[in-house]
Amino acid sequence: MCEAPQPDPVLFEKLSRMVMPFGKYKGSRLVDLPEPYVVWFKKQGFPRGELGRMLEIVYTVKLNGLEYLFDA
Repeated sequence: MCEAPQPDPVLFEKLSRMVMPFGKYKGSRLVDLPEPYVVWFKKQGFPRGELGRMLEIVYTVKLNGLEYLFDA
């Protein structure tokens, strides 16, 4: 039987601190962005690079109701 992949604690920590660098929510943590905003990015296409990868993870987190993982 195959084991489920383990989350990367370094990536998780980085994601919990990363902030939106532009737009209406500039300065907000990515994990605190409103779901409709993240869904809009999914529809339009995530930005290139690290920000896009992180927003895609945030989308998956919100889609699956896992926001509680980032509660302080």
